Amino acid sequence: MRMKTNNFEVAITNKELKALPLTSFSGEIIVVDHPTMVPEAVDMLKGHDVLGFDTETKPAFKKGVINGVALLQLATDNRAFIFRMNRTGLPAPLAALLSNRRIIKAGAAIRDDIRLLQKLNGFHPAGFVELQEMVKEYNINDSGLRKIAGIILGIQISKSQQVSNWERDILTDAQLNYAATDAWVCHEIYLKLAGMV
Repeated sequence: MRMKTNNFEVAITNKELKALPLTSFSGEIIVVDHPTMVPEAVDMLKGHDVLGFDTETKPAFKKGVINGVALLQLATDNRAFIFRMNRTGLPAPLAALLSNRRIIKAGAAIRDDIRLLQKLNGFHPAGFVELQEMVKEYNINDSGLRKIAGIILGIQISKSQQVSNWERDILTDAQLNYAATDAWVCHEIYLKLAGMV
């Protein structure tokens, strides 16, 4: 694999990461928590060539317990859509978006996310980009989303909500912002690596 020339560091320490500005998504967050809301949300997303992709799953603290996907997040530069999968399922319009090869869905560590989503609807994933693989082309050794964001975007993102209950009746503002930020950061990293910004 030929390495691409760039000015990115190959790695970042935790100390260096903590010195970066703490940044979160500041755009509009749209919570999609009913199946009837899905088609309109998908129509808005279809107008974009690149989407940031992430999911959240309620943590299981018992051995052998694996929870289903609670949230699917898809983000543009200024809008983040939070699909509450435990309420909407994965209807046909959303499955079609995830199968659309013309729309890039960029995320980190996406294999398990896709596999869990396929349990809801056996769609054929297309247009997905694994950022952990993409950064290798730039000789970047760190592969966690926080560290990739630090290296590529020069920002620090919070992981404080990572193990919260993503299936609770009403998600907190902190949860929504965390979920939106993860997907938005994937969008921004892809654009920067692809030379689109």
